[in-house]
Amino acid sequence: MWVQPRAKRTEVAGRHGEVLKIRLAAPPVEGAANAVLCQFLAEALDLPQSAVTVVRGHTSRRKLVAITGASAEAVAKLG
Repeated sequence: MWVQPRAKRTEVAGRHGEVLKIRLAAPPVEGAANAVLCQFLAEALDLPQSAVTVVRGHTSRRKLVAITGASAEAVAKLG
């Protein structure tokens, strides 16, 4: 997943190469962008926020996110 912090609004912005690109309205300060990313994905997939966690890339734009309880098809429909 590729993340663009400090965007006007939080939204899926299509693809960035082979990964999903997400624009986040939050700044990349003290984990705020990661929290907004997890909340956004959980809401988009109709899951509890605890089902989405950032596994790798906490301080990077490129992130690996674990999503529990969603099918691969549901995640693919996001982008």
